[in-house]
Amino acid sequence: MNLCDISQIKALLARHGFRFSKSMGQNFLIEDWVPRDIAAASGAGPGFGVLEVGPGIGPLTRELSQLADKVVSVELDLSLLPILEETLYDRSNVEIVPGDILKTDIPTLIQEKFPNLTPIACANLPYNITTPVLTAFLEAGCFQSITVMIQREVARRICAAPGTGDYGAFSLYCQVHAKTELLFDVPPECFIPAPKVTSSVLRLTPQPLPEEIDDAAAFFRVVKAAFAQRRKTLLNTLSAAYGSRFSKEELLEMIQSCGLPGDVRGERLGIPQFAALARVLENK
Repeated sequence: MNLCDISQIKALLARHGFRFSKSMGQNFLIEDWVPRDIAAASGAGPGFGVLEVGPGIGPLTRELSQLADKVVSVELDLSLLPILEETLYDRSNVEIVPGDILKTDIPTLIQEKFPNLTPIACANLPYNITTPVLTAFLEAGCFQSITVMIQREVARRICAAPGTGDYGAFSLYCQVHAKTELLFDVPPECFIPAPKVTSSVLRLTPQPLPEEIDDAAAFFRVVKAAFAQRRKTLLNTLSAAYGSRFSKEELLEMIQSCGLPGDVRGERLGIPQFAALARVLENK
């Protein structure tokens, strides 16, 4: 069965009485180059175990299973389980785990399912859970790489540079924890039902915290404060967050001691500047 052939997909879904769920953000691929290219971009190969989220009817799962030693796919929609049994019946190295990835102990799952294998994550993520899933993947601290298809707008935000309109707190979160790479776009017509937006494939390669960051919690407190009110200057946003500890004059001195102009906005700062500011704030 061609799992990206629209006529075969419709017949398969009709046979199982399946209906798409908007709340689960279900969009199935109908162009076979997409799962093939995503799987290739993931780096899956011999010696690797792949964690997938939301396999749908299994086109990406099949591609990954032809490359990696094992694929474990977590699927929330129980109505897809009998469909996956049919579409993946001949893939002995695939295991479907019913459940919610956001309620899953990912490190424990990886340890149980991929002993002696190098774990990576690869998924066509539902748009509505992109941020929490990526956060969970990065916090799990057990993946060599994370390759996902997500909404293009979010992918660009993750990879955005300081001073650009897309740059924000989540950009910094991802860039602190990983090298971020935009790989390629996938237009809406590659799916049924077709989403209203273009998708992008993104690769995150987890890395140690940059050496400039002494205290990650302190660093992200400053980042959160800086982006809480985007149109305000850094001085005003820090005053709102740290005003009980420091006067505005003291905060201005701290900003300037980091080599920053007093009227700078938070979205102009990169990791080194936020790290320096967090260091000054914590040591006062």
